[in-house]
Amino acid sequence: MSEDVVVPDELKSNVFITKLSQVYGWGKKYSLWPLSFGLACCAIEFMAAAAGRFDFGRFGMDLARASPRQADLIVISGTVTKKMVPQIVRLYNQMGEPKYVVSMGACANGGGPFKEGYNVVSGIDTFLPVDVYIAGCPPTPEAVINGYVALHKKIQNENIKAVPWFRKEPIPEVPVPILGPDIIDVRRIPEISAAARDKAANGALAVEESVEAAE
Repeated sequence: MSEDVVVPDELKSNVFITKLSQVYGWGKKYSLWPLSFGLACCAIEFMAAAAGRFDFGRFGMDLARASPRQADLIVISGTVTKKMVPQIVRLYNQMGEPKYVVSMGACANGGGPFKEGYNVVSGIDTFLPVDVYIAGCPPTPEAVINGYVALHKKIQNENIKAVPWFRKEPIPEVPVPILGPDIIDVRRIPEISAAARDKAANGALAVEESVEAAE
């Protein structure tokens, strides 16, 4: 197994769970299918990292998918506009568990040179749970590969008793923000958030219906 594996103290007494978690992490990290979804110039560096010179297919990631239903990794590569955020969140919700998010580049990380722009989101982590940040404007293919290695380490250190997708409780979807005169994060509006959580618990989330219920 990898030398980077860190076994949590609570699992050290359970040899079976420890070994099973290590095997799970080893298999999962080498079978990630990224979603083919580029936003701006960072997407070109994503393509360069996938091409023959750097070839992130060496890590089992060469099957970039065109459908979120078949992907378990979404790379936010480029400028995130307020008009695009609802679509990104919808794509994320359509991905099956387990799923991971990589924020690639200065724009996705915090808005980049367009920060505070009238149509730009200052960081995708406002709306999605980000697992790995890749710095750069745009990041080099080497930086992209380094980000994937960091994600592999995180996956390798997951334990099957702690991850949410191996529990009976349903995982609620991320509420889709509303695009109006400005982008509205429904999680910051208590009435809408409560309605959205109820919808998610029942296995279906419709933000528009949640807004109507709140009104």
